[in-house]
Amino acid sequence: MNYGEALQYIHGTLKFGSKLGLDNIRTLLHYMDNPHQKLQYIHVAGTNGKGSTSAMMASILREQGYRAGLFISPYIEEFTERIQINREKISKQDLARITANVKATIEKMIADGCNHPTEFEIVTAIAFRYFYEQQCDIVVLEVGLGGRFDATNVIESSLVSVITSISMDHTEYLGDTIDKIAYEKSGIIKPNSTVVVYPDQHPDALEVIKQTAREQHAQLIISNNSNYTVVSDTIEGIRFHYKDYKDIEIPLLGLHQVKNAMTAITAIEALSEYSNMSISSDSIKIGLKKVTWPGRLEVLGVQPLFIIDGAHNIAGINALKTALEKYRDARKIVFIIGMLRDKAYETCVSEIASMADLIITTTPQNPRALPAKELGSIVKQYSKNVRIENNIQKVIQMAVEHATTNDLICCFGSLYLIGEIKNFFGEIY
Repeated sequence: MNYGEALQYIHGTLKFGSKLGLDNIRTLLHYMDNPHQKLQYIHVAGTNGKGSTSAMMASILREQGYRAGLFISPYIEEFTERIQINREKISKQDLARITANVKATIEKMIADGCNHPTEFEIVTAIAFRYFYEQQCDIVVLEVGLGGRFDATNVIESSLVSVITSISMDHTEYLGDTIDKIAYEKSGIIKPNSTVVVYPDQHPDALEVIKQTAREQHAQLIISNNSNYTVVSDTIEGIRFHYKDYKDIEIPLLGLHQVKNAMTAITAIEALSEYSNMSISSDSIKIGLKKVTWPGRLEVLGVQPLFIIDGAHNIAGINALKTALEKYRDARKIVFIIGMLRDKAYETCVSEIASMADLIITTTPQNPRALPAKELGSIVKQYSKNVRIENNIQKVIQMAVEHATTNDLICCFGSLYLIGEIKNFFGEIY
């Protein structure tokens, strides 16, 4: 099996749907001799910020000298981004080799009368095998969807559980209220463990997390929301003080990243205190300074200023709106928007559309995509200047031609769209 065949096999299992539950993944990993049981974890759930918080913690651990695995989803440009060790993506050869092994294992399972695993369960199993083979000291494991019945929750213990900002998303799977969603997210809290929580958590969500922590006899640590000062906030990044840490630098945009960084620091401090792993304050500061997290308020170009962001729910849109108000100065704004059908796209559009001089709608390359024409008809209720275009090269060209060198172009919505924009950006900008 080569890399292309591996991807074809993995994506071909989409037909098995998305099933919340742990029976399939437990069975698959049992057939694989349970590689997940031979690793240590920081387990991360949340609606917004879990990816960037995970990347920050992995960067800090790498700086300390640990071999740190990072499992994330989805990817922006290349599938191998989902499985990393110390910022190095899994090689295409290793992905193909392990996928072939997992495929053979699944064929044995099916012959024995077991259910076929889903795509996410297969990718999760591939990641566990790779991290075990590569002898990772620790794995930062990002939940795919929810927490309680997510395939990553097959792990029996974690050194630290982290719950980032919780808001409304995936309501068809997780529930239609904040407390129901928080119940699913807090399912990653293990008995007698330590759980670190984002500082500005919704009160209803926090109450559910506290209750779950009490039931699991877990120690709950809420990041300190009062003891920080932002020193500077520019298009190059943010500098801030937090507790005894002075002049922390993060090369990410948006003040919400400060609170994600505070969550990451608190989790690393808890890891240092309650496990056999030791992380210095220097490693924390240097790791944060070196963190990379593509596709989230990422600057692709400066004349005009071209920003991409994966905001696709109302909490993400509000964070994006705050950031754009900070960085726009007197610039006109052009939006490129592409959303998935299962997102609250009209709520998102209604919140931010008034900022733009022009809005271009397009269709992300995903089976769940909302067609550009349908999105465009929604956008026209909130903006007078709307264009509809499915060709990504033409979308970028249209935006650049409309903007002057002093204006701002922002592409947001589905991360699948963000990846497409990155792929074609250099050819046009």
